[in-house]
Amino acid sequence: MNLKEIKDMFALDLHELGVKANLINNDFVTFVINRHINYTNVCISKCPLCAFYAKDNADAYLMSKEEILSKVKEAVALGATELHIVGSHNPDVTIEYFEEIFSEIKQRFPDVVIKALTATEIDFLAKKEKMSVLETLKRLKNSGLQAMPGGGAEILDDRIRRKICPNKANSKEWLKTMKIAHKVGIKSNATMLFGHIEKVKHRARHLYRLKRLQDRTGGFISFIPLLFHPENTKLKEMGVREKASPVDVLKTIAISRIVLDNFKSIRAYWVMLGEKLAQIALSYGANDVDGTIMEERITHAAGAETPLYLPIQRILELIKGVNKIPAQRDTFCNIIRVYS
Repeated sequence: MNLKEIKDMFALDLHELGVKANLINNDFVTFVINRHINYTNVCISKCPLCAFYAKDNADAYLMSKEEILSKVKEAVALGATELHIVGSHNPDVTIEYFEEIFSEIKQRFPDVVIKALTATEIDFLAKKEKMSVLETLKRLKNSGLQAMPGGGAEILDDRIRRKICPNKANSKEWLKTMKIAHKVGIKSNATMLFGHIEKVKHRARHLYRLKRLQDRTGGFISFIPLLFHPENTKLKEMGVREKASPVDVLKTIAISRIVLDNFKSIRAYWVMLGEKLAQIALSYGANDVDGTIMEERITHAAGAETPLYLPIQRILELIKGVNKIPAQRDTFCNIIRVYS
């Protein structure tokens, strides 16, 4: 599938795309019991797309090891099998900070998977520490890092990135970091933040570049199309005032499933979509709803009105409501339990 073919799909009928996308999936819809831990909001990049970074010292924070371990303990007690640990580009955070925390987590809770640090965080950390990305990833893996989330990809087109996230890794650096991670045995997800200043041609290019890298490495697990929320961001001041329409969202999810048929899953991320639209997306190519989350700050800082935590029972109701079979998975999309 070439770039033009992907772009042309955005002109097709939504329901036609939905039927084609669903043929790729089976009747199972997966979820994970997980917790998000946003370890800091201090960031020198201050991207126009972001509402999360601290605007002044009064709002700034950096979690201590003890604070993070307390949250991990709570999550494990609730059955979490995965920790999603991401933050920002904090110049005071060292690689030793992560090594100590990851090592302590694995020592106390050996069965929980540490999925942490976006490719842009890794790129920033490597440059700050004057180390290669390879050495950085090897050290983090040795201390307990098992997988990486897909954040920081935004739109993999540098003309767009120069406007929405000019002070962090460019598209080639993001892709290179993921390629190196896959090479050293760290699987990852991938995301796409859409519904701001990009056009469908930029979304198409993003999907095309991900598909090509996956063909080479096989290291991606899931793809998460992220609906942009403009509230409290500088992009709103630049004229991005409305979220993408539900039709646009569903079409993007369906096309993602069709194009990225070499990814295990396409997620309907309920935190950004809302429960109802996430449920509908399960009939338009999505086959995963992410998880319980337990706590998420980044999207909610940008105006998301969804809960901070979605109980398992509610997840089961959403999935069964569209006649799908709920299945709890691990970080790597291995099914742990099927719910009848």
